[in-house]
Amino acid sequence: MTNKIFITGGAGYVGSMLVPRLLKDGHSVTVIDLMWFGDDVIDAHPNLKMVKGDIRDQKLLKAEIPGHDVVIHLACISNDPSVDLDPELGRSINLDAFRPLVEISKASGVSRFIYASSSSVYGVKSEPNVSEEMSLEPLTDYSKFKADCEKIIAEYQSDDFTTVTIRPATVCGYSRRQRLDVVVNILSNLAFHKRKITVFGGQQLRPNIHIADMVEAYVVLLNAPKELIAGEIFNAGYENQSVEELALSVRDVMGDDVELVTSPSDDNRSYHISSQKISKTLGFVPQHTIRDAIVDMKNALEGGLLPDSLTDDKYFNIKLIQTEKLA
Repeated sequence: MTNKIFITGGAGYVGSMLVPRLLKDGHSVTVIDLMWFGDDVIDAHPNLKMVKGDIRDQKLLKAEIPGHDVVIHLACISNDPSVDLDPELGRSINLDAFRPLVEISKASGVSRFIYASSSSVYGVKSEPNVSEEMSLEPLTDYSKFKADCEKIIAEYQSDDFTTVTIRPATVCGYSRRQRLDVVVNILSNLAFHKRKITVFGGQQLRPNIHIADMVEAYVVLLNAPKELIAGEIFNAGYENQSVEELALSVRDVMGDDVELVTSPSDDNRSYHISSQKISKTLGFVPQHTIRDAIVDMKNALEGGLLPDSLTDDKYFNIKLIQTEKLA
């Protein structure tokens, strides 16, 4: 079944890889995005409409959303430092804009709303496998806003409006709209150019997921029977590796000459999520390892796909927000 899909943040890190996949599957896609990181990350397509706009603009949403079957909500100020830089900007986009978006979507006849939350909503847990029914203990404004939106979306679930929340692990690997401010990509970039990476602490667990698998997770949620996903929440990760293990994998791919330096850290965030529910309920099992993501990063760097990757602000959310005075 083909759908008309409305994607907020569709020109972002994951969106720029998800949109071509949906178009390939025969769907029609409308992207709304502020295009802070450029508007050239998705190739033109007859079934693609790119709208440079703000999800806080309710008039724009009311004009663009009607006629769509599905909303996939990816847009947000991503990561803790970017939200901390300007808490009011973070709140306005990540939280305040959310309820109006959901209400407009439902009123416009959208039948399915997929919300991208984050595994960071769990905070620091001692349990070896953190599953969806465990309590949320978000530690930062970014994760608190994500948790608040989960509560909001749950209010709107109904027979004719299927809502589902996904809590992704940290996404890694190459994208047309590259991010180099997430752990695997950071380490890969530094190892490639500097031949040296510093690990702060090292024992903190960081669940990651290859970007190709993250794209597939959204495709699975799009196609799943509504009775399996209505009102549900799903974790999506690959494996829970420590930062030190991630660094060793990076060195293994980038070369034995890469020096590993360990420094103390006061960052106690340690996330370790279980992805059993999405596997058992929807049959989703990641097909790409974290090492695959590192290989993809190496190939992209060697192939000149990421020019000026140490210095160009467009790869680093917080730097771009600062330099462009978006905050």
